[in-house]
Amino acid sequence: MTHGDDDSPPRAYERIWRGVSYVAPWRNGSARPAGRLGETAVNRIVIIGGGPAGYEAALVAAQLDADVTIVEEDGAGGACVLHDCVPSKTFIASSDVVTGYRDTEEFGVHSDGLEAITVDATLVHGRVRRLAAAQSSDIHAKLIKAGVAMISGSARLGEDSLGHHHKVRITPTDGDAEYSVDAGTVLIATGATPRILSDAQPDGERILTWRQIYDLRELPEHLVVIGSGVTGAEFASAYLAMGVKVTLVSSRDRVMPHEDADAAMAIERVFRTRGMQIMNNSRANAVRRQGDAVVVELADGRTVTGSHALMCVGSVPNTADLGLVEYGVAVSPGGYVTTDRVSRTNVPGIYAAGDCTGVLALASVAAMQGRIAMWHALGEAVAPLRLKTVAANVFTDPELATVGVSQQDVASGKVPAREVMLPLTGNARAKMAGISDGFIKLFCRPASGLVVGGVVVSPRASELIMPIAMAVENHLTVDQLAHTITIYPSLSGSVAEAARQLMQHESD
Repeated sequence: MTHGDDDSPPRAYERIWRGVSYVAPWRNGSARPAGRLGETAVNRIVIIGGGPAGYEAALVAAQLDADVTIVEEDGAGGACVLHDCVPSKTFIASSDVVTGYRDTEEFGVHSDGLEAITVDATLVHGRVRRLAAAQSSDIHAKLIKAGVAMISGSARLGEDSLGHHHKVRITPTDGDAEYSVDAGTVLIATGATPRILSDAQPDGERILTWRQIYDLRELPEHLVVIGSGVTGAEFASAYLAMGVKVTLVSSRDRVMPHEDADAAMAIERVFRTRGMQIMNNSRANAVRRQGDAVVVELADGRTVTGSHALMCVGSVPNTADLGLVEYGVAVSPGGYVTTDRVSRTNVPGIYAAGDCTGVLALASVAAMQGRIAMWHALGEAVAPLRLKTVAANVFTDPELATVGVSQQDVASGKVPAREVMLPLTGNARAKMAGISDGFIKLFCRPASGLVVGGVVVSPRASELIMPIAMAVENHLTVDQLAHTITIYPSLSGSVAEAARQLMQHESD
């Protein structure tokens, strides 16, 4: 993927958007329907995909008085809200409740342990679907209130462009005939879909993608998770907490190979201690169903038998049926739409955002890409996307959060930095809560002490990474971080302590 440094507008006509009339809600309370051919196309933005990239872009464009239409098959929020991020984190929240019953004797609370806990899969999955639908409904209402037209259906680019206009062909879900819309700007925000292996075809019953697990009526007896990236690790962690026997098949020498090595190994130790079987350096060649069991065939000839197999082997972008190549939009060999740092493709007026670009598969990044696209298209002042200030989190137990430069950057000499890693075992709040696994890692510039990155392994690391992310974003030094008064006792106190230790190193 190419991230260009040239942020100048591709065409002067992008400035024409200023002053476009506000699109008021339609009489029946829904948004004004998308215009057909013949209306003023230069005043229209069509967004293909209603996930975080699409709906956040639409809200920005509507606020800037543009005529906005979203075309989405699944519903407001797209797959992220209805099938992926929101459902998976809701599912993990149920596993967190079970985790609360672990090791209660240490606190003087007597219980029968995890063996006495039962998990009703039907109720868990029902709650997952219910909350996902509610979130989608809230987003839909917000879009309609903003004056965004919502079209249920699919869309693709037309065969050619008309001057500064782009033809978008829309196929409604309700079976109405396909029709065309002209737009001055088009945003491709179609997301991605779970990758399917030819010799591991999901059947929705025993061989599953992460979108199909919510159809199970009971929890698996023995779940074999294929793929130890973020998605595989999160589901393996959640099912393990729920009392399911879990085998994690990893093609690399450790779980989450693209995450901080210290953090990934710490979480892998926790997994093993809690009874998870982890098969490192084991590549799955095929998954076969045998009655009420599944057999995973490994590349070295070994097999693993379980009751269910969960395929977590990555995603593929939803770009195959958009007519991009025919329209002249540059697409990588993997199918990702090529964009620059303000979300432009190589075709003026065509933007792309979210997982279909392959930039960084995070909802927060997708949303910012979408906003940036609209700010740029509508002639607003805009800063290019900066990935070095993006915080990311893995929702395992414990969680793993990162921001800024990585350990690999520092170790390789790519980024000069000093570092400190502070175990949470010395933190008073951690001792009170019985937290024995976790640490705070902080990176700063050697001379100035400028905070450039950090890693957190801890319960709720997604919250604890925030002060470090603010330091990176706002160019704070370890001196400034260290002099910030923190609550005592608190886990965040270890962030300030790590900064104080880096100050000490500076004075040595």
